[in-house]
Amino acid sequence: MYQGYADFYGKEMPESRAERVWSWILNPEHEVNCILVRDKAGAPVGLAHYRPFARPLTATTGGFLDDLFVAPELRGSGAVDALFTRLREITAERGWSVLRWITMDDNYRARGKYDRVAQQTKWVTYDMAPSA
Repeated sequence: MYQGYADFYGKEMPESRAERVWSWILNPEHEVNCILVRDKAGAPVGLAHYRPFARPLTATTGGFLDDLFVAPELRGSGAVDALFTRLREITAERGWSVLRWITMDDNYRARGKYDRVAQQTKWVTYDMAPSA
């Protein structure tokens, strides 16, 4: 599943990187969590990686959805709905004030779904490298 996600965004996924993320998921002390949605045979067909983040302006904790992926052949099957249902439950269970995520501007199919389950914000995202 994670390789499919990396392929979708054109990112290399060396085994060492995948192993590191897997070690985070398996470590109950690490902030990154993962949920899977499976087909009737039990095979994974979608995933979501999420974690908490502090929101100092509101003095609350929110959830950040880092990765969301459903196998291309199963898009439209309800798999993403199952992921969002569980993510909404997790958000409520943990008392998070919001679940937030970003996506590519041209990810039109996903954005169509996101527009139905969440409110688009007016925030613009920036990335700053650690080196000048």
